[in-house]
Amino acid sequence: MKILRYLLFPFAFLYGLGVRLRHFLYDHHLLKSKSYPLPIICVGNLTVGGTGKTPMIEYLVRLIGEEHVAILSRGYKRKARGFSLANNLSSALSLGDEPYQFHRKFPQSKIAVCESRATGIETLLAHYTPKVILLDDAMQHRGVQAGLTLLLTSYPTLYTKDFLLPVGNLRDVTQRSKAAQVIIVTKCPSLSKEEQQKILKELNPFPYQKVFFTGIHYSEMVYTNNDNRIPLTNFIQTPFTLVTGIANPLPLVHFLKGENASFEHLQYNDHHHFSAKEIQFLQEKRKILTTEKDFVRLSEYLPEIFYLPIETYFLSETAQEDFNTIIKSYISNNKRS
Repeated sequence: MKILRYLLFPFAFLYGLGVRLRHFLYDHHLLKSKSYPLPIICVGNLTVGGTGKTPMIEYLVRLIGEEHVAILSRGYKRKARGFSLANNLSSALSLGDEPYQFHRKFPQSKIAVCESRATGIETLLAHYTPKVILLDDAMQHRGVQAGLTLLLTSYPTLYTKDFLLPVGNLRDVTQRSKAAQVIIVTKCPSLSKEEQQKILKELNPFPYQKVFFTGIHYSEMVYTNNDNRIPLTNFIQTPFTLVTGIANPLPLVHFLKGENASFEHLQYNDHHHFSAKEIQFLQEKRKILTTEKDFVRLSEYLPEIFYLPIETYFLSETAQEDFNTIIKSYISNNKRS
């Protein structure tokens, strides 16, 4: 693997040149970036996935109030193009799995998808008056100026220790971290103050940046269609099949093993579209557990499939209060004009 990595370094160098050139053009106003007269919060990362953006978006919606929020995503791997607003006829295929998950969870929010974030915002504002727009996975979309940017990086793979594609998992240069006012280290275990200080030293934030540490909490219940649910402790009493199509399933696998669950793990790529043959194969499984993101793609074909929800939490109540204050103060000071 080390030899392969060295062989790929020229490609990473060329990729980095392209990324830096694009940032240079925006930084020197040769490419235009638009701003809008309302609070816009960008939730993003520098890697190709697996940093916990979805549970952070959900945390923000609950904090702000779903009736006040519009969420704008690209709609990765959806079977359509252009602007689309979630409605009763929407599906994971028409919106993408994560936007459709938001739509199911927060029916009072406006959930939209569009390849162009600027076009998406302008279309939303032509018809609706959200209090806040959350940009999902938009750090690389420089055509829009977010008023507040949250940069997520996972505890096991900090962006400062990663490499550009295709050598590593970075899709952007680490210097891009300067655009964030808030850096959130996600998927943390319990960390001592000394361990947190080590990470702070590694990240080396600027004086204007606040760093927070969060973890992932798994629900005590597993859910199926129509929000039917049973306790996780009951579900894992008999063997089952775990199906995942997410960037990093290891935290879930480790959690279930820690609960002494007996299961086989069928792992697919992130945002995987299941073929008819794969669906038929899964239909032969007697008992399936999956993630919420995979559930919205599979539940139509596997009515008895279950999913295990997750939520993000802050490692300390004081940090959570500080974070909430930052979000609420930003919204209060940048109300729609």
